[in-house]
Amino acid sequence: MFNMDYDTEKGWHSPRIEPYSPINMDPSTMVLHYGQAVFEGLKAYRTDSGDIQLFRPRDNFRRLNRSCEKLCIPQFDEDLALEGLKQLLAIEKEWIPSASGTSLYIRPTIIAMDPFLGVRASFTYRFFIILSPVGAYYPEGFNPVKIWVTRNHVRAVRGGVGDAKTAGNYAASLYAGEEAHRHGFTQVLWLDGVERKYIEEVGAMNIFFLINDEMITPELNGSILPGITRDSVVALAKHWNMKVSERKISIDDVMQAHDSGTLQEVFGSGTAAIISPVGKLKYGDRTITIGDGKVGPVADKFYNAIMDIQYGKIADPMGWIEPA
Repeated sequence: MFNMDYDTEKGWHSPRIEPYSPINMDPSTMVLHYGQAVFEGLKAYRTDSGDIQLFRPRDNFRRLNRSCEKLCIPQFDEDLALEGLKQLLAIEKEWIPSASGTSLYIRPTIIAMDPFLGVRASFTYRFFIILSPVGAYYPEGFNPVKIWVTRNHVRAVRGGVGDAKTAGNYAASLYAGEEAHRHGFTQVLWLDGVERKYIEEVGAMNIFFLINDEMITPELNGSILPGITRDSVVALAKHWNMKVSERKISIDDVMQAHDSGTLQEVFGSGTAAIISPVGKLKYGDRTITIGDGKVGPVADKFYNAIMDIQYGKIADPMGWIEPA
């Protein structure tokens, strides 16, 4: 694992690669009480030729620094972190699987380390990166999921930390997620925290709607995580001259589009799944089926294009690949 420490006298210091081991913590360590923690998620891929490559890692470290700013955590040198990651991957490259759809998951994390009880920003931090091989997200095939729209719970509100990748945002999503599972649905579709009608994101993904040949995703408004896969989908859509819009869209707009026959596809985007087609959506007393409950051609196109870029099967037209 990669480790690096921070204190107010030295700043970020002592970057090092060490054997994976527990982190010793005092019971009063601030992260355990006040949630001052940020993290990222990205993957390393093995190509057919055996090369190892990363997909947009600089964007992940850039977003991690933005999360640091929101959580009052000192920002770090992104180039140093990327070099540390590459050195770690060089040591652990045998853990990167080669089977189709598999990869090595990478989790950079920063946590507050002061042993102190009291609400303030910590004076010390630990930055670490851990790795884990992961299997194919769709081992039984690329199939749609079912999502449940909640109006009784909110994930985040503009002006808060909804656009940061911080631990508390995920803790806040668990209760509604468990409720969705009890109803037989895979994930929650969150609405805005003020009017509770505008769509924001899914539990672990951003969301897209194809309505009357226009691809729509909610605009980034301060309460939505700026997903790197989301940005990749938007960029590819523009590259392919598709009509794509980042704007407000309400759940009523989606239901009306379904009723009028113009709702063609719904899909999520995220690091884990890349693209996750939505086959059913439940809102209130209604459950609608999208595209006969099957994977749509647009979702399929994005899924295959991004995956082929990540695994080096096609040329990268966007400059996203970073050799490890």
